[in-house]
Amino acid sequence: MAALAQLPPLPPQFKSIQHHLRTAQEHDKRDPVVAYYCRLYAMQTGMKIDSKTPECRKFLSKLMDQLEALKKQLGDNEAITQEIVGSAHLENYALKMFLYADNEDRAGRFHKNMIKSFYTASLLIDVITVFGELTDENVKHRKYARWKATYIHNCLKNGETPQAGPVGIEEDNDVEENEDAGATPLPTQPPRPSSSAYDPGSVPSSSFTGIQIPPGAHAPANTPAEVPSSAADIRLTPEDFARAQKYCKYAGSALQYEDVSTAVQNLQKALKLLTTGRE
Repeated sequence: MAALAQLPPLPPQFKSIQHHLRTAQEHDKRDPVVAYYCRLYAMQTGMKIDSKTPECRKFLSKLMDQLEALKKQLGDNEAITQEIVGSAHLENYALKMFLYADNEDRAGRFHKNMIKSFYTASLLIDVITVFGELTDENVKHRKYARWKATYIHNCLKNGETPQAGPVGIEEDNDVEENEDAGATPLPTQPPRPSSSAYDPGSVPSSSFTGIQIPPGAHAPANTPAEVPSSAADIRLTPEDFARAQKYCKYAGSALQYEDVSTAVQNLQKALKLLTTGRE
C-alpha cells in the first residue's frame, strides 16, 4: 500500500485524538480498514473540537487527504463500502485485543504488549462510535480496558506486582494522559485468546455488540440438524432480515480471524431468528 502524506504537527487542541492517530499509523500495513476508521474517528472528533483555527483547519485538511487516499486504495473493500461489515470488522478486532490482554492479565502475565492491547482495545471502541452510539457492553469494556492499562502500567512502573483479574476500578485514573501506556509496539497481529483463561463472571460478558465473548472452552455447536417445519409459518419483517444479515456478516468477519466459536454463535443467532422469528 502506498505511503500516505505526512500530517502537519498536531495542534494542542487535538491532544485527545493523538493516540487514535498513532493507532492508525500502526495499522496502515497491519490492517488498513482499522487504520481508515481510526482516521475517520479522528477527523470527526477534530471537526467537533475546532474546525476554524487556521492550524486546526490545515491539520484536518491534510487528514482528509489521507482518508481520501486510503479510501481510493481500499477500492471496493466491503468493510469500507458497507457500514455493517466495517462495524463487524472493527468490533471483532477490538474484541481480539481485549480478550488477549484479559487472558494475559488473568494468567498473571504482565508485560508491555498486554498493556498496549488493553489500551488499543479501548481506543478502537472509541472508534466504533463512527457507526453510532456505543452499547452498554461497549462502554463497560472500554472503561475496564482503559483502567486496566493504567493500573498495570503504574504498578510495573512503581515496581509493584499488579493484582490479576478484575478488582475495584479507580475512577480517577486517566490513561489518556499516559504517554507510556500507548507507546509500546503491538504484536504483529491480534493474538488469538486461549480458550481456558477467560472467565465471564466479572467482566461484562453478555455480548460485544452482537459478538458473544467466548466463556471458556468452546462448546460443541448446538445447531439443529434440520430446520423446524414451523419455519414456513413464520412471517419475518424487513428488520428481521436485516438483523439476520448482520449476524451473518459478524460470522464472516469472525472467520477472517479463524474464530470458529464467534462465527458459530452468530450463525446460530441468524438461524434462530429465521426459523422462529425471535432472537
